[in-house]
Amino acid sequence: MTDKHNAFENLESRLQARKNEYDAISVPEAAASQAVQAGIRQAARKRKNRLRWLTSSISAAALVLLFTGCIRVSPAFASFVEQLPGMESVVSLIRQDKGLMMAIDQSLLQKVGITDEQDGGSVTVEGIITDQARMVIFYKMKGMKHTEKFDYNIDLLDGKGKQLPVGFSYASPHSDSNKDNPVYENLIDVFFPEETSPPDVLTVVFKSRDTATPGVWKVTLPVDKNLTKGMKKVIPVHETLVVDGQRIEVKQATMYPTRLVLDVQLDPSNTKKIFGLSDLQLVDEQGRAWRTDTSIGEDTRSIFFESMYFSKPKKLTLQGSGFSGLDKKELDFTLNLKTHEITGGPPELQMLGSKVEGKDLVIDFSVPGSMENSFILAFSKVKDNSGHSYEVPGSSWSPGHGKDPNHTTISSTIENGGKLHGELQMQISTYPSKVKSPFSLEIPVDTNP
Repeated sequence: MTDKHNAFENLESRLQARKNEYDAISVPEAAASQAVQAGIRQAARKRKNRLRWLTSSISAAALVLLFTGCIRVSPAFASFVEQLPGMESVVSLIRQDKGLMMAIDQSLLQKVGITDEQDGGSVTVEGIITDQARMVIFYKMKGMKHTEKFDYNIDLLDGKGKQLPVGFSYASPHSDSNKDNPVYENLIDVFFPEETSPPDVLTVVFKSRDTATPGVWKVTLPVDKNLTKGMKKVIPVHETLVVDGQRIEVKQATMYPTRLVLDVQLDPSNTKKIFGLSDLQLVDEQGRAWRTDTSIGEDTRSIFFESMYFSKPKKLTLQGSGFSGLDKKELDFTLNLKTHEITGGPPELQMLGSKVEGKDLVIDFSVPGSMENSFILAFSKVKDNSGHSYEVPGSSWSPGHGKDPNHTTISSTIENGGKLHGELQMQISTYPSKVKSPFSLEIPVDTNP
């Protein structure tokens, strides 16, 4: 057995140990999925208002959910790990993204290794992978306070110090096995809208949220865009799906090294509001399935899939089991905070009660079924009788209410709504309802460059 083979086996053992750690974590899948979706939707709303997109700070569970399957190591993958020493846990997470792994196999990782140290704490950007659609930033934190809770905000700036008009997500970092002086590591996943491209110079900023121990760490690095220059393939489709009477035009697919972007147009005359397509995947001629993780937009929507850029498929088949949606006439309703009466809205929606927490009002709702692989109840508009609008920054859920296991309790926080009384006008943005209606659409792929 060669030394090289032994090195691969040792690496596999370390990765498998990391996998076992993540597999032991209890993850509320629907909550994690909703955290990602809520962050993306919030970013999209900000963009439409011509404000910068807000950071989506998601739970570690959202990334843990990506970590399934077995661990196998190719020489290119082993080389990648060697370039980012000690980051096996992060590498393990992206290992399940076939598109990113193919990009790694094509040597598209840009090694950085730049550190900013302040007051004994340091942030290091170890490397990035980027193309015109996406950037993945690998980082480490050492000697920082409150790292377990990740009490930090992240900003991404261009070479002039301006906020990048992008959406991105990040999670609480994972620590290594060194209990005395642990190193925390994770990644920042950035997506670029169509009219935006990676900057020539990037600054990653970590800001402490703790006023007792303030601090700012900045890492500035050049971005080598030549690594993926010209790597973009546009596949025209212009086919219309009819799913349970709802028309969805599949306009085109754009293939990049790090992801595929599928652009669709929902017919404005549809009777239902479609929140998302269920169990969506692209299947190539060999039967390999390429997953989707999220989407942005409303009637005009971009759906993100793993990239099959380097596998060069001859055809792709878009498959799904239906969609999550609600009749448009059921999106708006009136809620009486005193009587708990709901006028309009979905017939199964109930108000259970409310409570004041600080300056906020928390309303408990009941919806049928579970949140398993489902959208949570969320709101795009909340107004009082005077027409004043309120933000609903987040919702949480717990299974059942009382002795009824067939319903889910959802608690929605109305920001600065502690003094509200009387009636509220509310508009639903997502709701945990599903329509079963399997569909399939073939997408021919021109294999010529």
